[in-house]
Amino acid sequence: MIILTGGAGFIGSCFLWKLNQEGIKDVLVVDHLNESEKWKNLVGKKYYDYIQKSDFYNAVVHRQVPKPDAIVHLGACSSTTLTDANYYIKNNYEYSKVMALWAFEQGIPFIYASSAATYGEGEVGYDDDISKLYSLSPLNMYGFSKHMFDLWLLNNGYMDKAAGIKYFNVFGPNEYHKGDMRSVICKNYDEVAQKGVLKLFKSYRKEYSDGGQKRDFVYVKDVVDAMYFLLQNPSKTGIFNLGTGKARTWNDIAKAMFASAGKKENIEYIEMPDYLKPKYQYFTEAKIDNLRKAGYSKPFTELEDSVKDYCEYLKNKKYL
Repeated sequence: MIILTGGAGFIGSCFLWKLNQEGIKDVLVVDHLNESEKWKNLVGKKYYDYIQKSDFYNAVVHRQVPKPDAIVHLGACSSTTLTDANYYIKNNYEYSKVMALWAFEQGIPFIYASSAATYGEGEVGYDDDISKLYSLSPLNMYGFSKHMFDLWLLNNGYMDKAAGIKYFNVFGPNEYHKGDMRSVICKNYDEVAQKGVLKLFKSYRKEYSDGGQKRDFVYVKDVVDAMYFLLQNPSKTGIFNLGTGKARTWNDIAKAMFASAGKKENIEYIEMPDYLKPKYQYFTEAKIDNLRKAGYSKPFTELEDSVKDYCEYLKNKKYL
């Protein structure tokens, strides 16, 4: 049995799809299904049971959960705009510690979601070498909560018992429920396809043109392939950046969307909200040496091909 927390979420449900593709159905899905339509991510998936997050937490605390083969812990609050620090601490830090200690007690693989948000503005680069963790300065509480858990593992000598994944800008099917946290592609495909226009934030730094800000955009299908590799190779521990290793601009995203929709390029550059300006990352690019050294050699899909594939899902309102 594999325990998959956050299994109804974006990356979690796509990973469940990947497990199903590999013939794995013995999965306990853990999540918090609230008022959103996240439940739709589970339609058509194969798993043996589902349990609400709070019930699962209590069952683990009281040691009422049978020993699984592995825990893939993706459950977390991924919003970068909430201001309740206590919520992040309880949900992303304290909860993760309980899950990790239980996994270590059971002697089973523990794969968990960290985040590229831990790198902040990238002042010291985007290197997943654990010796550089202390030098990182996250820009928001979400990134800090993830950073706290990475440091807790390191400070307590647990890093060789876990595989932490620092996701960069992941996009793809099954993110429909995420509201403002959806990718630009998901939020704006209909406007591009129907009106032939896309709005992007202006740049407030002279070294970047409007729409020239760069991110490491990575397709969720590539992400779950790499995750499955780590699941199959439990001896590979530490922290692993998960991006393409190649930063691309928002303008590149826009051009790929217009091409996929068969529309002429028409980009409008708009003002960035004031609250976002001090927290905005102008450049991210994963250093993926650790993942490659671990033995993962599959190439990542080119951005234009990923966007084209994703737009077909958006066009037809389909899920993975």
